[in-house]
Amino acid sequence: MSSLQIRLLRGVSLPLTLLVVWQAWGTATGNPRTPVPTRVVTAAADLIGSGDLPLAILVSLGRVFAGFVIAAALAIPLGLAMGSFRSVERNVDPLVESFRPIAAIAILPLAILWLGTGTASAMVIVAYAAFFPLVINTVAGVKRINPTLLRAAATMGLDRFRTLQTVVIPGAMPSIAVGLRIAMGVAWTAIVAAELAVGAKAGGGGSGGVGQMMFVFYAYSIELNRIVVCMIAVGLVALLLDRLLRLGMRLMMPWMTP
Repeated sequence: MSSLQIRLLRGVSLPLTLLVVWQAWGTATGNPRTPVPTRVVTAAADLIGSGDLPLAILVSLGRVFAGFVIAAALAIPLGLAMGSFRSVERNVDPLVESFRPIAAIAILPLAILWLGTGTASAMVIVAYAAFFPLVINTVAGVKRINPTLLRAAATMGLDRFRTLQTVVIPGAMPSIAVGLRIAMGVAWTAIVAAELAVGAKAGGGGSGGVGQMMFVFYAYSIELNRIVVCMIAVGLVALLLDRLLRLGMRLMMPWMTP
């Protein structure tokens, strides 16, 4: 047996063992509602075949990307300013650190009161959740820039804008990239939690996203197998988003190995 086959066998042995144990336990309970791998696969085929699950995931992804872009547009420039100017950091940092411990789900009542239970409130929750990892990592990236590079830029007569463009932003990019990865993971978690909590539906009566789908299966039909399908889908989408971000980082910054 080749080394590749041995590694493959080791990689699948534990998951297969867990699946067998799960199937045996679920069958032994005798409860037809108990989720087991065979029923989960059947439920997945139904949800995918009907198009309900892909549509729900697309709706959630749309909200995540919109909120993520809003967070990046606000957090990265603010982080660059905080890292570059002590006066900005001195005035803004207490505000950021005061709000950072407040979970995104905690501002849900305010979002609902101001924006209703639609897509807008879900986007605000995502933007709020993704904002803080981005701003903190951007500030850290700016502060880690070698001061010698900044002095060299000043010696060459570069103004603040040119220094920011040629020294600060490229130097802070590795840390910003890490912030983007963390923020995307937090954003995806936040959208599922928000949709579960408020049942936010897309405008025009469309699908409410994967979180709303899980809520419906729990509250109205008690479809545990379908809930497990949604949980697996959430995990797989999160993994795919992270891999895509890492690929983008390697293309933009080949010297990095995220």
